[in-house]
Amino acid sequence: MARPTGRVLTLLELLQSGGIRTAAELADRLGVDGRTVRRYVEHLVDLDIPVETVRGRYGGYRLAPGYRLPPLMLNDDEALAVLLGLVAGRRAGLLTATETAGETAAAKIRRALPERLARRLDAVMESLAFTAAPGESATPETGVLLAVSDAVRHRRPISIRYTARDGRRSERTLHPYGIVTHEGRWYVTGTDPGVGQDRTFRLDRIADARTLPGSFEPPAGLDPAERVLSGLATAAYRHEVTLRILGTVEQIRARLPASVASVSELAPEAGTDPHTERWLCVELRAERLDWLPPVLASLDRPFVVERPEELRDLVTALADRLAASAHRV
Repeated sequence: MARPTGRVLTLLELLQSGGIRTAAELADRLGVDGRTVRRYVEHLVDLDIPVETVRGRYGGYRLAPGYRLPPLMLNDDEALAVLLGLVAGRRAGLLTATETAGETAAAKIRRALPERLARRLDAVMESLAFTAAPGESATPETGVLLAVSDAVRHRRPISIRYTARDGRRSERTLHPYGIVTHEGRWYVTGTDPGVGQDRTFRLDRIADARTLPGSFEPPAGLDPAERVLSGLATAAYRHEVTLRILGTVEQIRARLPASVASVSELAPEAGTDPHTERWLCVELRAERLDWLPPVLASLDRPFVVERPEELRDLVTALADRLAASAHRV
């Protein structure tokens, strides 16, 4: 039979998971009656743990919002999920500019766990290997991330101090619609009300973010991730490339994702089945062109280079090298 102390700790763990727990639910989970549940709640209150009683038909017990429990109570699955999340977040660049935050958080969790569980998790972490190298990380300041997130949630304009790619500094006003992470970088997308145009900024280049008075309404059907990807695909680079490729959108996206290129449909010829492969217009911008011919070859679809002429020459050169290699004995 479980001791009362063990049941009290189990009650604390149930309340820690969030939400309102009815007396009947708690009694069933603990294997006791409703009067005993109330007595266990009183034990927690005596320990200065703020358990609130919620009245009404759907009432019960809950922990006061924002309260941090002294004991960290995680089961095996929860502890493993937290530690793996910290490791994956660090490799994917999803942590803040405080580089040691993930390591110190993992160390605190490790110290708070029972030794049996801690040793098992150590074995998992020591035997874990990754096939991909850590991505390039450009992490934002914690204060900037929290300020921008709060502005997004409450639809408040913000003032930011921003350093552009060429080193130019400016102070801007933004109506932020959402925060997006992409390939180890954090972005905020929104509208600059001063010029009435969409803008996307890297959070790691924002030195300061301050909430301004007022509020705004984001456009209906807004998809912040799609905005960021389309913005990256149309960013100003040295070369502007236009292609026509015979295939489907899915085939093209397999090699040229939305963050690299935009794909639009050309007017189909009379009598053409809209569900079959057809000529699609692909537009992208790039600082260099030497990576594009191998990508086009890997598509294995008929294509036409409309511009620039330099890309046509690079494709021809690649074809010559491949043909020479194929005939080499």
